Amino acid sequence: MDTANFRHKLHLQRKKIVFLAFAATLFVVSASYGQNLKEINLPNYDQKWIRYGFTLGGHVSNYRLNYSDVFTSPAMDSVHSIAPPNSFGFSIGFIVNFRLAQYLDFRVLPKVSFYDNKLEYNFIDDSPQQRKFVDATIVEFPLLLKYKSQRRRNNRMYLVGGFTPSIDATGKRDEESTESRLSIKNGNISADFGFGIDIYYPLFKFSPEIRFSKGLINILRPDKNPFTQGIDRLTTNSVSIYLQFE
Repeated sequence: MDTANFRHKLHLQRKKIVFLAFAATLFVVSASYGQNLKEINLPNYDQKWIRYGFTLGGHVSNYRLNYSDVFTSPAMDSVHSIAPPNSFGFSIGFIVNFRLAQYLDFRVLPKVSFYDNKLEYNFIDDSPQQRKFVDATIVEFPLLLKYKSQRRRNNRMYLVGGFTPSIDATGKRDEESTESRLSIKNGNISADFGFGIDIYYPLFKFSPEIRFSKGLINILRPDKNPFTQGIDRLTTNSVSIYLQFE
């Protein structure tokens, strides 16, 4: 039983591992290329008080859940477990960067993100899995501090951290599909942290970045669905790769 459980967890994390491996390769290739540039590009770029840009991102996301007391009651004795598998999505947005100090910036990054999260309900009698879906279009407003290292030729490493308020912009669901979907609150807030590298080109700055996001509030909205009643708390979790151009 322990071996099967380990394999199940490994399967859930496999996509995330591949995602992070791709990100690491992107960082190494980008940093190597930046160092190979002989000329110092955009030497006074970081002296600007305000800068603009845009960002493209891809993410692997899932839920983190805590079971409620109802899950251990006879009402749900046929359910073995509730598993939150990983799912992919993407985002697009803008960058507004304010220079606070030599090595510190404040960034506002409004963006639209597309999620396709789900929960899998596994039954004791080997019945087919039932899935609850939450495909959503989310408007997010990351508010981040960016701490930068000293610039080395055309490269500069940095750390980011902050908070992201968000709101669901999907609108009303079709009544026919409510039985297959989770009822989720419209608002959320997450804590974000990550790292990246600024690479200076002759005409722009390119910044690949990895960012981790952990939801801080319970987004589950109680409803009459018996399976939803088996969950006490549901929070978001994601790992993202951003390609930023300024």
